[in-house]
Amino acid sequence: MSPTYHQPPEPRSNMLTALISGALIALIVANVYLFVQIDRLRTEMAQNNEKLATQISNLTDTSKVTSASQLRHIETLKQELENAKQSARSAAQSLSSQAKAEAQAHADQLAKQLQAEEAKARQQVSSEISEVRTAANTANTKVADVATDVGGVKTNLSQTQAELQKTIADLKSARGDLGVQSGLIATNASELAALKRLGERNYFEFKLGKTKERQRVGDITMLLKKTDPKKNKYTVEVMADDKLTVKQDKNVNEPVQFYTSKAKQPYEIVVNQVQKDMIVGYLATPKDQAR
Repeated sequence: MSPTYHQPPEPRSNMLTALISGALIALIVANVYLFVQIDRLRTEMAQNNEKLATQISNLTDTSKVTSASQLRHIETLKQELENAKQSARSAAQSLSSQAKAEAQAHADQLAKQLQAEEAKARQQVSSEISEVRTAANTANTKVADVATDVGGVKTNLSQTQAELQKTIADLKSARGDLGVQSGLIATNASELAALKRLGERNYFEFKLGKTKERQRVGDITMLLKKTDPKKNKYTVEVMADDKLTVKQDKNVNEPVQFYTSKAKQPYEIVVNQVQKDMIVGYLATPKDQAR
C-alpha cells in the first residue's frame, strides 16, 4: 500500500496569479506566432515583386529586339518596293506591255508583303503589352491576397484572445470533497478548452457508462456504480495506486478529489453531465508528478 500525501489549501491569490501568468504567456506566444506569419508573408511579397520585375524586364528586352528586327525588315521591304516602283517608271517608255505587267505585279506583291509584315509587327507588340499587363494584374492580386491573409491572422488572434479572456473570467473555483480548494473548474467544453490553453494541469475527458469492467481514464481506472439524473448525483469507484476509493452521491460540477503517490496535489474528477447510466466529465491531474 503506497502512502498518501495531503497538501494544505493554497491561497486563492497564488492560484489566480499563476492563472493570469499562464494567460499572459499564451498571449505572448500568440503574438510571436503572428509576427512570424507577417514576416513570412512579407518575404513572399518581396519574392513575388522580384519575380514580376524580372518578367517585365525580360518581356521588355524581348519586345525591343523583336521590334527592332521587324522594323529593319519593313525598311528593307519599303526600299525594295521603292526600287521596284522606280524601275517600273524608268522602264515604262521602253519596255513592252508584258514587261510592264510583270514589273507592276512584282510591285503589287511587295506592297502586299509590306502590309502583312506591318500587321504582324502591330500584333506582336499588342500581344507583348497584353502579357505585361496580365503579369502586373497577377502581381497586384497576390499582394492583395497577402494583405488579406495578414488582416485575417490579426483578426483571428484578436478574437481568440478576447474569447480566452472572457472564458477565464467566467471560470470558478470550488472546494473539493476532501476540503481542499480546487483550481478553476470547467462546466462545459469551451471552458475546458480554455483550461487546456492555460496548461496548469493535465486534462482527460471521459464518457463513462455503466459497465462491469473498469474503464481507464488517464493513469487511473473508474467504474460507474449508479446515476440519479433527476438530482444530478452519481456514485463511482476509483482505482489508483492499487487502492480502491468509492465516491458516493457526488454532485454535478463538484471537484471529487483523491491523492496518489505520484503527486503532492490531489487528482480531481469533475462530472458536467449525469445521464441515465452514464456520466460525462474530465479528470484533472497535476503537471508535477514523480516518474
